[in-house]
Amino acid sequence: MENQLRVLIINGSPRVNGNTSIAIREMEEIFKEQGVLVETVQVGNKDIRGCIACGSCFERGKCVFDDIVNELAPKFEAADGLVIASPVYYASANATLIACLDRLFYSTHFDKTMKVGASVVCARRGGCSATFDELNKYFTITNMPIASSQYWNSIHGREKGQAELDEEGRQTMRVLARNMVFLMKSIALGKEKFGLPETEQHVWTHFI
Repeated sequence: MENQLRVLIINGSPRVNGNTSIAIREMEEIFKEQGVLVETVQVGNKDIRGCIACGSCFERGKCVFDDIVNELAPKFEAADGLVIASPVYYASANATLIACLDRLFYSTHFDKTMKVGASVVCARRGGCSATFDELNKYFTITNMPIASSQYWNSIHGREKGQAELDEEGRQTMRVLARNMVFLMKSIALGKEKFGLPETEQHVWTHFI
């Protein structure tokens, strides 16, 4: 493999250097140790509107709303792996992050097959599993394999910095990053030898 592996991390928290960032930093350190290029972009504190299903992206090749979503698109295309991280709000991800992901995944028409995905969630107490499942849906609809860890990819903390005390959560992030690197390397080798899986023309069935 001649090309250096790349990971894009999207931080959906509105808080700079909050508890979600603690989880991300654990992963960043492992990626750097493993020689992976990593870039983290914080979107939770941006003004991002939701998708309006206008379909303009099919003609323009990008979202009609020219904001950070269009800035993320080429970074996503160049990446071998994508990490999506979010705090938990009402057993769900931050709404700003969801608006970003809806538009990012829908407006980008490049092949995402075999890009490795991982979701990371942070909560005071509950709602992590529901948010974890919610974020994984973006991967499972785009042929992206999901990296797992020794536990669901969650870390806990309420006040700023408390996630530092969650030693199991921090370790889970390090294990996740190592597993993600292994998957990306394995997929890169597989693509060199076997190429990507055979594709079929998409069949659409509408229940109306």
